[in-house]
Amino acid sequence: MCVVVANLTKQETSMKHIFTVLAATTLLFVACGPNKDDNQSQTQTNQPMEIKNVEGRTNMGARLYVTPQPALMIATYDENHVPDVMMAAWGGQHAPNQVCFSLSKHRTTDNLRRTRAFTLSYADARTVVQSDYFGLVSGNEVLNKVERAGFTVTPSPNVEAPIINEYPLTMECRVVEIRDEENGEAFVVGEIVNASADESIMTDGKIDIKKLNPLVWDASSFNYFTLADSVGKAWNSGNALK
Repeated sequence: MCVVVANLTKQETSMKHIFTVLAATTLLFVACGPNKDDNQSQTQTNQPMEIKNVEGRTNMGARLYVTPQPALMIATYDENHVPDVMMAAWGGQHAPNQVCFSLSKHRTTDNLRRTRAFTLSYADARTVVQSDYFGLVSGNEVLNKVERAGFTVTPSPNVEAPIINEYPLTMECRVVEIRDEENGEAFVVGEIVNASADESIMTDGKIDIKKLNPLVWDASSFNYFTLADSVGKAWNSGNALK
């Protein structure tokens, strides 16, 4: 890509399912790391270990292969109310109405600390060039990169953040936590206060993931992909083995 609601509308439930499908579990490793109070666990974790080959497989080394990952577009305002957008891959769902992501030092992190707000959208097949550009170019170096990408903005009516009009599904979020990690990353938790969708990606009042056509990022090949057809029904297909 952090919200708990008792009663979800059909649209909110649909969006929850979409986010669950797309959300990478990378942040679980960030949020659920070793217990700092457990000295024994810390000592064991920090000790070098001899890595043995797994029989019948190719060892890939100490890399985290959580793939595919969502191509999340985080939009914020700077101190001069200039919109900025960056792409984040290390993010996902934190609770029924909360999102979380891990960011290194960016203009976005400065904006998040100041405004305590952001919008979150998905890059899609139609915006792959612009979305990748937002990930390539720093907002500290190109202040008007949203304008240079040819994108337009509508101010969110609910939080101090821009809605990027070219992304058809947007979640308006307020920051509930920014935690500085020992590795220099900032772990951010946001609460979704509202989500809106363009009619172009709706079918029968629900988000149509085929129409949304979101990008996913493959951490192994460093390529973007789109989702294929459905191959099963969640919480249903496994009933064949009961």
